[in-house]
Amino acid sequence: MLRPRARLPLACAAFALFWALAAGWLSAPLLDRAQRSQRAVAPATYAARTTIVMLGCGTYYDDTNQLVPKKDALARIATSAAIYSACKRSGANCSVIVSGGNPQHHEASEADTYLPYLLRKQVPRPDIVLENRSLNTYENARNVAALLQSTPYDSLILVTSAYHMRRALLDFHRFGLAPEPVISNTRQVRIGLLPRYENLVSAELALHELIGIAQFHVYRLLGWF
Repeated sequence: MLRPRARLPLACAAFALFWALAAGWLSAPLLDRAQRSQRAVAPATYAARTTIVMLGCGTYYDDTNQLVPKKDALARIATSAAIYSACKRSGANCSVIVSGGNPQHHEASEADTYLPYLLRKQVPRPDIVLENRSLNTYENARNVAALLQSTPYDSLILVTSAYHMRRALLDFHRFGLAPEPVISNTRQVRIGLLPRYENLVSAELALHELIGIAQFHVYRLLGWF
């Protein structure tokens, strides 16, 4: 940028990159790579003691300044409640662990914010465990693993979004847990000529997850994980 002749080519390249991401041509393959090979089907059968782990994904203040779950979190809540309901109908002993702290420094943690939504979906409070200290996926796995040491279970189910599942499973496997993955939602990119804000959001999520996966493997090689 210090060279005048380089400024125009750099500006054009930056604009082209932004357009490719916002119009979906670049964000689509990034998101596909983050979401590939992920299941979206709930278990057909449940063990006698089934634990469902739902991972948080943030909160925000709505138009009335009320702290509410983000869109993807609502999908995770609905999926977890549906699995819990099916689990109970099978006659099994079922519980839901909601894992999510307060990395955004809002007035309440993710887990505490999600709780009323689970209650409204007929998940009883005694069957809900709130893990409200985790600040990232690694801590989700670590703190849930600590909880499960004193909570016997026969089957473990992990609920999160498709773009997040690969990295989440790596972290849970790191702590000796092998949950059955259930996808709550899959994001889509709309490809066209006009830029779309949602495409940029999807690209940012995909890059975050892909970089996180690479970071996990590097840290394992260095012995930090």
